[in-house]
Amino acid sequence: MNIQNVLIVDDSKTELMYLADILKSNGLSVRTAENADEALKRLQDAKPDVILMDVVMPGQNGFQLTRSIHRTPEYADIPIIMCTSKSLETDRVWGLRQGARDYLTKPVNAQELMEKIRALA
Repeated sequence: MNIQNVLIVDDSKTELMYLADILKSNGLSVRTAENADEALKRLQDAKPDVILMDVVMPGQNGFQLTRSIHRTPEYADIPIIMCTSKSLETDRVWGLRQGARDYLTKPVNAQELMEKIRALA
């Protein structure tokens, strides 16, 4: 799988900019969404190669959205990497059980993020 297009879902504009800068500087195309509704619209517009998902968001949280995406046949093959401030082992395990392929805690290390994305390819 060649990863070129990334969807970042996070309610923090600062975090969106930070992650987008990392990805763009590594030659990836980035789209963003600030909540679950926006994320679902972006998925309908164009299917990304990978999704970076925050957990703590207003409305539907990242665990719920990950589960929803993972259970939707046309999107189930999109790898999701949780990028969240929730650092407990139980949160990581729960995120993976919802369908995430990997789990990073904030602040996200740029090198580690890119290694995890490349590992999906």
